[in-house]
Amino acid sequence: MTKIAVWCRHKGDNIIGIGPKIPWHIPSDFRRFRKITEGCDLVVGEKTYESFPNRTLPNRNLHILTLSPAYEVSDAKHHFVHAHIEDFADFPGELYICGGATIYKLFMTSGSPLMPDIVVDSLYLGEVDALSGVKIDITPCIEIMEKKYGKVSPDYEQENVLTSLWVKKGEFVDQNVLKKLINIISINN
Repeated sequence: MTKIAVWCRHKGDNIIGIGPKIPWHIPSDFRRFRKITEGCDLVVGEKTYESFPNRTLPNRNLHILTLSPAYEVSDAKHHFVHAHIEDFADFPGELYICGGATIYKLFMTSGSPLMPDIVVDSLYLGEVDALSGVKIDITPCIEIMEKKYGKVSPDYEQENVLTSLWVKKGEFVDQNVLKKLINIISINN
């Protein structure tokens, strides 16, 4: 079992969103995310789930972590509701933690075995779009990453986004998963 956190944050302030939107549009970042998560299981919160077109992402199983056990999903065959983060403690296979900020913070601060084994850290270097709403940042997650994880790849740059891999210190990481991720982030797509 391998848990992987995947995010794209803004340099300097660690913003991942303003209101319900991502405040930049980088086509290669969306393609990279799709390649990393395609065919996989993703855990997201309600707001992130609702931000997906038609509340779905093709060819993925979505696990919605919510305080509302009766929360209705758009595809009961591929989308699953979870009321407790502990449901993922012994998750079989790969699990991709894909936001929003509350979900990242829950996993990053919960300690083993719920902490991600690998973090795909994408850092957007450009300007954010002028959007109205609350700025959503993941600064506590970055502080934990910098303290409890080690960077295991160089920064791969594409369209003003630097992407690197971080691995939890002192933990075994599935080498096949790590190789897959390096192959994806190192190729300009």
